[in-house]
Amino acid sequence: MNRTTESATKDAASLKTTEDIVLRVRKLSKSFGNNHVLREFNVELHQGENLVVLGKSGSGKSVLIKCIIGLLEPDSGEINVLGEDVLSLDSEELDRLRVKVGFLFQSNALYDSMTVRENLEFPLRRHTIQLDPKDELVLVMEALANVGLEHTLDMLPAELSGGMRKRIALARTLILKPSIILYDEPTTGLDPITSLEIITLINKIREKYGTSALIISHDMNCVKRTADRIAVLVDGRCKALGTYEELSRIEDQNISPFFH
Repeated sequence: MNRTTESATKDAASLKTTEDIVLRVRKLSKSFGNNHVLREFNVELHQGENLVVLGKSGSGKSVLIKCIIGLLEPDSGEINVLGEDVLSLDSEELDRLRVKVGFLFQSNALYDSMTVRENLEFPLRRHTIQLDPKDELVLVMEALANVGLEHTLDMLPAELSGGMRKRIALARTLILKPSIILYDEPTTGLDPITSLEIITLINKIREKYGTSALIISHDMNCVKRTADRIAVLVDGRCKALGTYEELSRIEDQNISPFFH
């Protein structure tokens, strides 16, 4: 890391304190055979922050996010989420933690055979005590209102556009009111207008609920409009960390192509 990169990293870090860290990844490594995807990767997410992990396609961004929520087991390292040591949790403990951590899948992962209402009810019935149907409906409609799609209640995913499916997936993530939301390439495959709608929603949700967000992306429009800080993932490591403006001034062949 050159001197300019180090300066940007230190300037960004000085804006936060260790007391408000809600997610910490230390020396995280993950390989698939001879493919070393993550090499002692480090990053911290602070309360109320939008942190983007930026990298080329195939650089390990989605592997990182899957390790954080326990879908993949890393080879080594530490993951702490909301004070919990993720790698030491059993399956039941991990499920309880996932209630507090929303995950927006790149593919949306909606159930095709379920209506929008049934898709949103699913996490409620899996993770909470049984609710009165009227109370369930209140939560479902609140989540749909957050994404502007109340009229889709009885529709199937196949009847929705790609952007609408993304917003429904986000509504399903919001219904449990998570403290942290993990976004895996939230604008991939969307047209520019729909992408801007999703970007606006990401920022609106942070403002309304005070959530912290880790956003995996290589869409520079999304990065610029959502990120408080950006961690650049290169060769499995955090090559640089800072604001968009700070990183755009770095003259490093691994960093500057993203910003120019």
